[in-house]
Amino acid sequence: MLQRILGVFKLDKATFAEIEADQTATTQAALVVILVAVVAGIGAALAATMLNRTLPGVMEGLGDSLGEGFDMSLVPQLSPVGAFLNALIGALLSWLVWSALTYFIGTKVFNATADMGEMLRVIGFAQAPRLLSGLGFIPCLGGILGFVGLIWALVASFVGIREGLDLDTGKTLATIVIAFIGAWLISFLVGLVMAPLFAIAS
Repeated sequence: MLQRILGVFKLDKATFAEIEADQTATTQAALVVILVAVVAGIGAALAATMLNRTLPGVMEGLGDSLGEGFDMSLVPQLSPVGAFLNALIGALLSWLVWSALTYFIGTKVFNATADMGEMLRVIGFAQAPRLLSGLGFIPCLGGILGFVGLIWALVASFVGIREGLDLDTGKTLATIVIAFIGAWLISFLVGLVMAPLFAIAS
């Protein structure tokens, strides 16, 4: 599993082909996603904790500039536990939805030959670079590393999906864009519904 993760970081096509063919690797892919989700959740919780320490002073200054009539109790504070759960649930949900949409679009629209298990495996392992999001609590640098991890994961997903669906570059890119937008919209809507559960009153 570790060798496969390293292969994913290297964007090695042979590694993705091996993952695609190994039906027992679905559990490993799920473990990668869970690990990424936990690391992202810890990073989000630490970031929320640091934000909650600095936010009151910033908001107090902002409240002063807005006038005495502004009620600062209306400004919510992030819960570290809520931030952790949001990152954890979001990562797992995104993996499942993106895999399903990619499978559907690739096979039904572009007539690719693949099954849902293959998409779960290649997309799951492709999330490994997002482990960098665990460094999100580091001021300035953490956000950059998290962004780099996201882009790296998207590129790895492209390589993995192209191998999994056996499509050309154009069709693979179209599949990824459509599926990614769909997965993002679903995750965004779920996030809106669950947002009140992930906040505590300031």
